[in-house]
Amino acid sequence: MTGITLGILTLAGLISFLGRWGYDDPYITFRYARNLLAGHGFVYNVGQRTLSTTAPLYAILLAGLGYLWPDPSGRGLPALSNALSAASVLGSATLLLAWALRRGQKATGMIAALLLSLFPLLLTTLGAEIGLYLLLIMAGFSAYDRSRLSLAAVALALAAMVRPDGLLAAVALALYHLWRCLRAGGRAECHLAMPWAPVALYIVLVGAWYGGLWLYFGAPWPVTLLVKQQQGQMAISTRFGAGFVDLVRGLGRQPLYRLHGALAVVGLARVAVKDRHWALLLLWTALYFLAYTLLGVSRYFWYYAPLVPAFVVLVAEGAVALLRLILRLRAPQTLSTGLTGLLLIGLLAPLLSGTLGAAWRSDPRLGPYREIGRWLAVNTPPQATVGALEVGIIGYYAQRPMVDFAGLIQPEVARRFTADSTYQESAAWAIQNYRPDYVVLHGNGFSYPAESDWFQAAYLPVRQFADQDSLWLTLYRRRTNP
Repeated sequence: MTGITLGILTLAGLISFLGRWGYDDPYITFRYARNLLAGHGFVYNVGQRTLSTTAPLYAILLAGLGYLWPDPSGRGLPALSNALSAASVLGSATLLLAWALRRGQKATGMIAALLLSLFPLLLTTLGAEIGLYLLLIMAGFSAYDRSRLSLAAVALALAAMVRPDGLLAAVALALYHLWRCLRAGGRAECHLAMPWAPVALYIVLVGAWYGGLWLYFGAPWPVTLLVKQQQGQMAISTRFGAGFVDLVRGLGRQPLYRLHGALAVVGLARVAVKDRHWALLLLWTALYFLAYTLLGVSRYFWYYAPLVPAFVVLVAEGAVALLRLILRLRAPQTLSTGLTGLLLIGLLAPLLSGTLGAAWRSDPRLGPYREIGRWLAVNTPPQATVGALEVGIIGYYAQRPMVDFAGLIQPEVARRFTADSTYQESAAWAIQNYRPDYVVLHGNGFSYPAESDWFQAAYLPVRQFADQDSLWLTLYRRRTNP
């Protein structure tokens, strides 16, 4: 009962502190859900079947929840998604704890679950599909650990439907199962012991899903992979691997995160020698990291969130090893208790600081983008097209056909990216080729095309939007119809 109460309080705290957290990318998925609810079909721009969301199943789930709790304006979808994400993070922490308890590692499980539920790198993805994606993968791995193979197949199939990279979880599980089988017997025994029914179930579910996407959109994969790879070619972009190095360096500048890193190294040694049941989680994490590095996609902070579960397990393993060392020193009880308390404070302090900081310093673009979208919804005709660099929040609130200067909605824009490309150039090309009725340009980074003769001849400024710091944007309207 105490665990349930603690879980409810943790969920309430996450929703309270981060319930209004948001960033641009998830709003693309929200718009798919909103159009589905409105009867416009599973599309971003009405009448255009392009799969521009990385999380199609998540969009359908949000639409289903929105149908159960109607909100004609659609404004409740972001808050609904934040609550679902928070509950998913808590669910993943619970599954991690249950997994550890089955292996007789209560302390490791409690520390790992606590760290996971407070890790800012994960919590700042609230609103996106990442929380549910991790929950389904953890559910699949946990089911496998309990020999519930059909349940594992269903959970991992759903994870692959939420995000295509969820397919890597099934690959990791297959490799791990083969490794266990070969250790226990020979190749022939492995063939006989292969769980063919769950394998077939997984293949049927995943095949039916991606076959349906292919029939509906003309391709089984979201265009986001192409776009992020194209963006990764740009000299102004940082690729996933280099971004990870920057992330580690940034965290390393904070002394208490160095404690996390040191404990994780100790934990890795413990898993390699003794607690090998965590090898499945580590294998999937390694495959995920390798795939994103080899794909050469541009870095985005939410790409690193799936690395968190394995990391907190390693930190927890290292922390338990250190606590056992303290106990073996046979120090006075007061000293042992004090050292244990200091260790827990050292582990939790940077996480709480980062999470509270995120709650107090939300994305500065959220307010101006939302204001622009609402202005467009009120002051422009429904068929007016709008061009912008980031179309998530603006497009969700405007509910107007969008032209995306980054190529997520119109992949033809992204195909033009080269090492020498800039987003100013892609904006200019998109404006000249798609001729949107309205254009949103960032005032501090888009002197071109805004100062170009051809743009000034075709567009006139309508209104400026800004936050309280350094972000300002100008909305332009096309002077005449083509």
